[in-house]
Amino acid sequence: MKKNRKILAGVLILVCASVGAFSHCQIPCGIYDDDTRFSLMREHVQTIEKSMNEIERLGKETPSANNQLARWVSNKESHADNLAEIVTVYFMAQRIKPVLKDKKAEYAKYVDEISLLHQILVRSMKAKQTTDMEHCAKLRVLIDQFEKSYAGK
Repeated sequence: MKKNRKILAGVLILVCASVGAFSHCQIPCGIYDDDTRFSLMREHVQTIEKSMNEIERLGKETPSANNQLARWVSNKESHADNLAEIVTVYFMAQRIKPVLKDKKAEYAKYVDEISLLHQILVRSMKAKQTTDMEHCAKLRVLIDQFEKSYAGK
């Protein structure tokens, strides 16, 4: 029986480690690195922005570079999805805990943070739909606002 528990514990650790690169695990294992998630969020926005620039540039080329264009579109969408995954799977599902309304100050902070995360989620979706750089600029502002509220930075 003890051997089975050790094997199960080892499997859980491996699963947690393999999923942890972006979404982390939902066991919960108790291993969190919020600073890394904020860094990854900013990196995804930077990559989305670069992809948008390349899409715009390649779209004007003659003859067109359709293969490269398609790859940059796919890259932009992948990073927008990764950003959305950090927002939903890491922060909304694991890190931001629901607060009762009668705890007014804590509840106000909770509502503010959930609202900021929802805005990041919507902007990441809009970044997938267009090459409008405004979405990247707004994502940066929203991430900064969320980090300030969440981490006090």
